[in-house]
Amino acid sequence: MTACRGCGKTDLTPVLDLGQVPAADHFPAVEEPVCAQEASHALVMELCGGCGLAQLAADDTIADEPRGVEPQALKDQAEAAIERVAAAGWLRGETTLEFGSPHGGTWIPLLAERGFTTVSSPADVVLDCFGIMHEPDQRSAFLRRAQVTKRGGILLLQYHSLVTIVEQGQWNALRHGHFAYYSLTALTRLLGAAGLRVVTAWDFDLYGGTVLLAAVHGNAEPDETVRCILETEDALGITSPAVVADLQSKADRHVTELRKWLEAESGAGRTILAYGAASRAVALFSRAGIDARLLAAVADASPAKHGRRMPGTDIPIVSPDQLLVAEPDQVLLTVPDLLPEVAARFPELDGRWKVDIP
Repeated sequence: MTACRGCGKTDLTPVLDLGQVPAADHFPAVEEPVCAQEASHALVMELCGGCGLAQLAADDTIADEPRGVEPQALKDQAEAAIERVAAAGWLRGETTLEFGSPHGGTWIPLLAERGFTTVSSPADVVLDCFGIMHEPDQRSAFLRRAQVTKRGGILLLQYHSLVTIVEQGQWNALRHGHFAYYSLTALTRLLGAAGLRVVTAWDFDLYGGTVLLAAVHGNAEPDETVRCILETEDALGITSPAVVADLQSKADRHVTELRKWLEAESGAGRTILAYGAASRAVALFSRAGIDARLLAAVADASPAKHGRRMPGTDIPIVSPDQLLVAEPDQVLLTVPDLLPEVAARFPELDGRWKVDIP
């Protein structure tokens, strides 16, 4: 990129460079041999000095993701979000429109239960749950969402907080196809440029810390919640390249520690499988140099991924039933939010979960 995806300015600073890694959304058939070309895509995060948007520097991959199964944690969070928005009195009007995410899931049924009708545009309640981050042209994406939000209506936009990513070292949130990583500071500026004002926000524990914001047309003032988040981000320096660049050392330490653990387990004769063929695991496995000698297989709930392998590796993706049959000594859980769900579903694996936390 030569200009910011959000504001168009050219003041871009690299803050996280993961080198050459496989495309995060292309899972080859297991019989396809691993080739060097798979791990040939640069993966770099840049930070804009103008609007503060953290963004994918470039992406030469072609989206080709077998649709995953929506985690229960995401469904539960959607219900909680709508309840909190309704309780605050922001579910007004009769019509709704949703910008979907390629990862699946929808809030439309939750609004239908409350009497809302889906329209093409404009709408009283416009929804975007982790959708806008998949838009290469961020400026156009914000303008489009503003255009379809009625005067007097509301845009509800949920995002994985950059503060969470930085403070918790979630470096593998960076992946191909995810073009932007948001602070409320950057969102306030980008939504403002599109004619929307952020008026309130709600935080959730999903992914370690996500935020749902509400934005409207006009000159409405932000509430105390919004002001508090902005003050926290300012104190942290979330728009400073030096602060966000701390992800680099955390990434290096994470992959080194994971590799050492797998080698120690393998050396002791223990069998390790993983659960969750998630896109966030692609760069992790690639940078750690993990193959089937260290990690026998990755189980996933999505049938669309069975019979495939993790990009850039010879590690096959298997069904949960196959995971149980293998009777592994340890199971590496690549998505921490799945723990309550998988622990309840597979009680026979109690005591064998190793949650991958950067």
